[in-house]
Amino acid sequence: MKQNFFKSIADLRFAIVILLLIAALSIIGTVIEQDQSVETYKLNYPLTNRVFGFLSWDIILRFGFDHIYKTWWFITLILLFGLSLLACTLLQQFPSLKIARRCQFFRTTQQFCRLNISTNLQHLSFSQVLFRIKENNYSIFQQKNIIYCYKGLIGRIAPIIVHFSMILTLIGAIIGSVGGFKAQEIIPKTETFHIQNILNNGQFTFIPKVSIRINDFWITYTKQTTITQFYSDLSILNVDGNEVERKTIFVNSPAKYNGIDYYQTDWNILGLRIKNKDFSIFQYPFITLPNSKEKIWLSWISSNPQLNDGLTLLIDNLQGYCSVYNKSGNFLGNLELNESLKIENPITLMDILSSTGLQIKSDPGILLIYSGFLFLMVSTLISYITYSQIWIVEDKKKIFIGGNTTRATFDFELEFLKLVK
Repeated sequence: MKQNFFKSIADLRFAIVILLLIAALSIIGTVIEQDQSVETYKLNYPLTNRVFGFLSWDIILRFGFDHIYKTWWFITLILLFGLSLLACTLLQQFPSLKIARRCQFFRTTQQFCRLNISTNLQHLSFSQVLFRIKENNYSIFQQKNIIYCYKGLIGRIAPIIVHFSMILTLIGAIIGSVGGFKAQEIIPKTETFHIQNILNNGQFTFIPKVSIRINDFWITYTKQTTITQFYSDLSILNVDGNEVERKTIFVNSPAKYNGIDYYQTDWNILGLRIKNKDFSIFQYPFITLPNSKEKIWLSWISSNPQLNDGLTLLIDNLQGYCSVYNKSGNFLGNLELNESLKIENPITLMDILSSTGLQIKSDPGILLIYSGFLFLMVSTLISYITYSQIWIVEDKKKIFIGGNTTRATFDFELEFLKLVK
């Protein structure tokens, strides 16, 4: 019963069915947004107007379609597929490799009829044929008047490596699903934060007890004032507040520490500090201008103690200045850092308060996934090595010779014709 069970698991049809189920569920997980809030699903999949006539937010939440790749049934399908690959490797691929290593002699000339290419020779001697075969790097085994030759045995290992690489990739995917997490943080410059805003995590996720300090944040611009790159200088602190790692990150160049990646993703302007004629420093917040195609921030500051008059400030970059308008909307000029605006009550721009957006991600299975793809590439290269076999039988001064190959049939036929020419 055990043998029948594992033979059924190793069957190609079973593996194809499981693979099709995984592919279908992956398509659903691609169409339906994953790891979003309940309000998002209620808005996009309402009960009154079901998608495709049946799909609504309650069905999505009930069956776990909002986090397909972390559900027990999806992980079970992956485990079944991995078990099928493992059973196929042990029950089929290893025995096939073991048979390929054996000396498979032909005892009679009738056995040559089942080969793809064969002939008999009268113009060449036995030693001449052996010499030519040896020149073509074949391994030769002889018993009196019968010979078996093969080369490219390593090509028979390729299917085993393919299965091994796929199993590694599946294990890495499962570990990443149940043990990884992704977080998003918006942090003001010079502030210290802990990882708190978790977007998604697995059942066995461990959030490390570390602190991150944003030492600085800046943006570089082109001559046309378009953004070229975002930079964040951050320090990773241990539980005692001591710096253990420091790096300046930018887009596509994250910081890595203890298996956690810190990516630069976004930025924002929070406010500004203004000094008035009395040398008092005030801090004013910025708000984002609504219905704007570009990022523009707006603030209002009072220009007299009675708060019945004020200035409007607009900013759309971090180049160190903002545009100033009076209450009638007339442009007064650009206010630059550490410079004063010459008006009735002069003001000086002391600082522009900005924040950086970081995506913090941990995937403990990523090394296994990369290793799986590496082995898959190696197996692809190995599969190009042709496994070829040649049999020779000498009978009544006639030499019968024939051969088979796993691939590159035309090249093998050319090689065979050169041997018997």
